[in-house]
Amino acid sequence: MSVEAAYRARFLKVLQPLAADLSAYIVESLEGEPRIDRISVRAKSIDRFIKKSENTDTSGNLKYEKPLAQIQDQIGARVTVFYKTDVDRIAGKLLPYFRTIEEKDLVPVSEWEFGYFGRHYVCYFPSEIIDPDWETENVPHFFELQIKTLFQHAWSEANHDLGYKPEGGALNSDQVRMMAFTSAQAWGADRAFDDLFRELHRTTDK
Repeated sequence: MSVEAAYRARFLKVLQPLAADLSAYIVESLEGEPRIDRISVRAKSIDRFIKKSENTDTSGNLKYEKPLAQIQDQIGARVTVFYKTDVDRIAGKLLPYFRTIEEKDLVPVSEWEFGYFGRHYVCYFPSEIIDPDWETENVPHFFELQIKTLFQHAWSEANHDLGYKPEGGALNSDQVRMMAFTSAQAWGADRAFDDLFRELHRTTDK
């Protein structure tokens, strides 16, 4: 069976219902928490999975020899919060429910650069949401969890849509600079709203 056929079967039989169950689990775990804009969980589409499975390294070799086992974001969960302050708070509330194997604060390499920002985790699925009737080989071990602010989420979605020209190929230098400029604007807005929230929160607590 080809990788595409195997993933298609997994997508339909396991990943879609598993994503729905994980979504309900996260919603219940965060019930009553303030300043959450949305919680979304979805299975990676068949087209995107196949495209990712074909990625190569700098030597031209496939990055994933066994993509069905190695690609960790076959299911992705995202919690979008209002302010940067809320990222740590929600992480502290949610992570005790999961066993985490990887944590990354994704930021540009240099302080002079702007691009993608976000908090990512790779977590095991909680055993209670795994249907025992599913074939073991079709159930992934991990999912990717992202916790982002509204501005981080908005920028990453637009960047994903605009990061490549419709006819294919990379952006030119001015277009890359424009994307970096929008990232800087989003970073500044995040900082300003978080500072204002902290200031007002301190005032109302007195």
